[in-house]
Amino acid sequence: MTSRPNRPIYLDNHATTPCDPRVLAAMRPWWEENFANPGSVEHGMGREAEAAVDQARAQVAALIGAEPTEILFTSGATEANNLAIKGAARFAASQGTERRRVVTLVTEHKCVLESVRDLAAEGFEPVLLPVRPDGLLDLAVLEAALAEAPTLLVSVMAVNNEIGVVQDLAAIGAMVKAHGALFHTDAAQAAGRLPLDVGDIRADLLSLSGHKVYGPKGIGALYVRRRPRVRLAPLFSGGGQERGLRSGTLPAPLVVGFGEACRIAALEGALDAGRIAGQRARFRDALAAQVPGLLVNGSEAARVAGNLSLSFPGGVTAQAIMAAAPELCVSTGSACSSAEVEPSYVLAALGLPEAQARATLRIGMGRFTSPADVDRAAAALGAAWRRAMETSNRSDSPRTRAAE
Repeated sequence: MTSRPNRPIYLDNHATTPCDPRVLAAMRPWWEENFANPGSVEHGMGREAEAAVDQARAQVAALIGAEPTEILFTSGATEANNLAIKGAARFAASQGTERRRVVTLVTEHKCVLESVRDLAAEGFEPVLLPVRPDGLLDLAVLEAALAEAPTLLVSVMAVNNEIGVVQDLAAIGAMVKAHGALFHTDAAQAAGRLPLDVGDIRADLLSLSGHKVYGPKGIGALYVRRRPRVRLAPLFSGGGQERGLRSGTLPAPLVVGFGEACRIAALEGALDAGRIAGQRARFRDALAAQVPGLLVNGSEAARVAGNLSLSFPGGVTAQAIMAAAPELCVSTGSACSSAEVEPSYVLAALGLPEAQARATLRIGMGRFTSPADVDRAAAALGAAWRRAMETSNRSDSPRTRAAE
């Protein structure tokens, strides 16, 4: 991608990835030359748009080892997660199921946690399992939860959006299926970064997001297994698009862009991962040399290539470090509200003390992160940490306290 002078260094690829130029090129004709509704199959332009959507559906399916007919397009992973969890539960309830338990992890994305909690008002039993200090699920804990009572659905994300740890989906899926439950995984942070095959992991439902694979925002997908068939209740009513499970006019340019992003990821994902892992090691070594006592949160072995969750020593906050390094785009992993910034619930689930959680930055490297980027970023963060320490020490000095 072309760079601009004085452009910030972008290391927040877990929040969103930049659109690959090849994706932008693939989308452009569907904004300008053929803007037809892919549902308008009575005329030529509509049929061409429909064919482009079908091709994109096949490209998305190929990335995860699915059939094109098993892919439903949504507005993103949040909608896909809601449709998977609420849709499965509500359909099962309509069939008079006695299975009322819905199991997930305390470290899941907010949209999964809130979807599971919402089902409590509909007579379901939410079960939130803890994780180990390294962020991974203890399979014995899952086995005990499944053995305790009949379970309808288990939802475990493939890669955590804050700490980047990779769950053992194949083992989890096998255990879930042995107990007769449905298995859903939020794979938004995994697709394109790790090999994914819905058959290998025994997934019944799997959520994807376009803007996490160098595609456009506003588009995602839900894989819904057809054999044996998984049944869902739709979240809303409409014209019956997407097999009646997700009504609404499909945004052909976004769908095409998502498909192209998945096509590229299928071809280049392994090469991307190797290169990105090298950049991460380079960055970490350079930063650790400047910041003694720097800590990495979560499993280092089971971690997606571009992620580092770093806790800085010295009693400074992540916000103070970020303020001292405005040339960097990184994030804290904190849940921000208009009133306050609270420590991350994911880091709390790992058992981190509040002070350490408040001193944590999430680094997300990606396809377009260069060696020069990581060198400059490490130098900038090291200098920012030192400035934050100096500011903190001055504010804590006896003279400063006396003046207050």
